[in-house]
Amino acid sequence: MSTLEFQTRLLVVDDDPAILQLMTAILEAEGFVVRTADDGFAALNFLRRTQPDLIISDLRMPNMSGFELLSIVRRRYPHIPVIALSGEYVLEGMPARLIVDAFFQKGDYTPPQLSETIRRLLVDGPIRPHLGKVDKAPLWIPRRDADYIVVTCTECLRSFPEQDTSTGTEIHESECPSCGTMVRYLVDSAVLQMLQERRRRSFG
Repeated sequence: MSTLEFQTRLLVVDDDPAILQLMTAILEAEGFVVRTADDGFAALNFLRRTQPDLIISDLRMPNMSGFELLSIVRRRYPHIPVIALSGEYVLEGMPARLIVDAFFQKGDYTPPQLSETIRRLLVDGPIRPHLGKVDKAPLWIPRRDADYIVVTCTECLRSFPEQDTSTGTEIHESECPSCGTMVRYLVDSAVLQMLQERRRRSFG
């Protein structure tokens, strides 16, 4: 076990106690020190007392969603790498490191993949490189039948729902309700096709 792994402190945020227990067991077996929080408010209270080396967060949580937590973390604690986990959303078109450093679909990754990603992000830190202004917003697309997408503002990093009228062929613009920035986004046609196929199977 390396010194880096032994000293690394992780904060895992999820509203499901079973997932917190499982994640803690997996990550502690890899030599990490793990603390947990069951929603975004609890995570922020933890961050006011001490700062972990890396945060792993769910996106769909009560009280404060993972989207809002991630935007606050990126603005207040930009030096802390963040990994997002979700069983509810597909991440599409994410500019590197705009709001998260890595994304895993729940049930679609292995513990070694997660551990390797943690190690890589720790090696890349703690200084976050300046990436310049991005011109297209990252999208979080619901996996289940829904008529909206979630757009992350490239200026203030807050996320907001937007009616899904995308065809996959043109760039759309929406005004961020938090800061007024006109946000440009494009939904990849391959992602649309995948989601439409899932919806057909659901209603078939």
